[in-house]
Parts: sequence; structure tokens; C-alpha cells
Amino acid sequence: MTTTDLTGKVAVVTGSGQGLGLAYARELAKQGAAVVINDVNEETAAKAVATIEADGGKATAVVAPVGSTETAEALVKGAVDAFGRLDILVTNAGVLRDKSLLKMTDEDFDLVINVHLRGTFTCVRAAYAYFKENGIAGSIITIGSPTGQYGNFGQTNYAAAKAGIVGMVRTWALEFKRAGVRINTVVPVAATAMTRTVPYFNSAIEADDRGEAMPAFFRHTLGFGKPEDVSGLVAFLASDAAEGISGQVVGAGGDRVQLFSHPTPIVTEYNEGGWSAADLADQFAGLTEGKLQSCGEKMPPLPEDLQPTESK
Repeated sequence: MTTTDLTGKVAVVTGSGQGLGLAYARELAKQGAAVVINDVNEETAAKAVATIEADGGKATAVVAPVGSTETAEALVKGAVDAFGRLDILVTNAGVLRDKSLLKMTDEDFDLVINVHLRGTFTCVRAAYAYFKENGIAGSIITIGSPTGQYGNFGQTNYAAAKAGIVGMVRTWALEFKRAGVRINTVVPVAATAMTRTVPYFNSAIEADDRGEAMPAFFRHTLGFGKPEDVSGLVAFLASDAAEGISGQVVGAGGDRVQLFSHPTPIVTEYNEGGWSAADLADQFAGLTEGKLQSCGEKMPPLPEDLQPTESK
């Protein structure tokens, strides 16, 4: 039976000083991989390394902002210098600058695109070049977001970056196939610093803070949970157990895992001679009834006992 054992393998996880990134790094180390922690804050990175070592794992840190080619190459070099090779890349680093369109500045847009989208591009390019040059059938896991799948108010920059990552991954899966390198996107749905600011999730996060299980509504109905609920998927995709899986978008959170297949047509209809505007005006509503995709993930109403608590 193929296992998720990663003994002897080396992973780079960007943006892994805390939060989701640290959860991914800890799980990869738990499965046996040596890990390169990446963060912009030296103290945060050092604490993450110490955490993994306290767990019995091996880790080192590269302190640098993701986005540039120089940082991407430094991450690969950091893995090779410290542990002799690189087998796994997880591109998790990100920032937020949320504003509605007319309030979003060029700087707000460029920063988020640089870290999420360009950072994914440069890091994947550097890792793939290393894999190809050294004949390593590596695994790359990029991190998406529900915002990239459905959109979200005030997140033009973030939505563009996360949707763009999926487009790049679909393309790279084709390009990497001959080299035996796999690449996939994980869409996490978990408690983070961002979701702490959303009143809808108060009941779940407050329960977790008290050391209690999150209500079943969140874990089952919404598929919302802890970072650790996503890290298992990352470790699986990094392992030989996921051989042959590439170019996929897989969501995880709480008790739920989802495979996204957005390129698959939901409705296909033919009209002899083509579709005129008048034809569409007459028939479009009937053809697509109940099948139009939502703009922004539609959350079901919270049960009465899970309504947000008042701010203190």
C-alpha cells in the first residue's frame, strides 16, 4: 500500500511562520520531510523552526519576502544547502489589501498580485527548474481561495491572484507532465487571522479558542475548520500516494473535501444557425434555470444558537 511517508524528502513552504503555512509545514515534517520555513519576520521564522524541532522534525528558515526571482532562487538554494535536495514546494505566502474597486489604489492591487500571483510564478519556476535539472519527480502545491472560485466583495486584487493561480496550475500540469512533476491547487476553508474579523464565524472561532469542538454546522455544513484540517490534504498531495494527480483544484476544511471542476460545462445547448441575441433573450433563462453560478459563495443562514455575539 502506498503511504504518505515523506522520509528523506525536503519541502519549502512559503509564508510558513504562522497560521495555515505553519500548519502545512508541521504536517509535512510529521510525515518525515525536512522543511524550509519562509517568512518576512526573522523572529516569527525562528519560532516556527523551533516548533517543528520541538515536534521532532528538521527545519531551517529563509527570511525574505516572496515575489522576486531572487527570493525564489534563495528558497531553492536554502533547501539544497541545508538538506541536500528539494522535493516539495508549497506556495502559501500572501497578503491582503481589501478595498472596493473605486477605493483600491494601484499600490493595493500591485502588492497583492506581486506576493500571491507573481510569488507563485517565480517560486514554481525556480523549483521546476531544479526538479528538471536533477531528474526529480517533485510535487508542487499552490494555495488558492474560495474567493478565486466565487469572488468576494472588496477583494478584486486577491480574487484575480487566486483565480490566476488556478489558470497557471492547469497550464503547468501540461508542461510538467513529461518531467514527472505534479502540481495542484488546494483551496483551504479554515480559521485564520482574516476569518477572525468576520462575525459569521464568531461561534466557531470562539469555541476553538475555548478548546471545544467547533459546532457541527461549521465543520459539516460549511466545511470550515482548523488549519490542521487542511494540512492533511497538503501532505497527501506532496506524497507518492498522490501519484498521477496533477492539475487539480481540491478544497478542504472541517470534515469536507471537494474537487472543483469549473472548466466542465454545466449547460450545453445547440441552435441551428447559431445563437442570435433574440434567441438568447427568448431561451437563456429557461436553459440556465437553477444552474447559474453564484457571485460570492452563498452561506446558509446561521442557526439561532450560532448567531454572532456582540462586540465587546
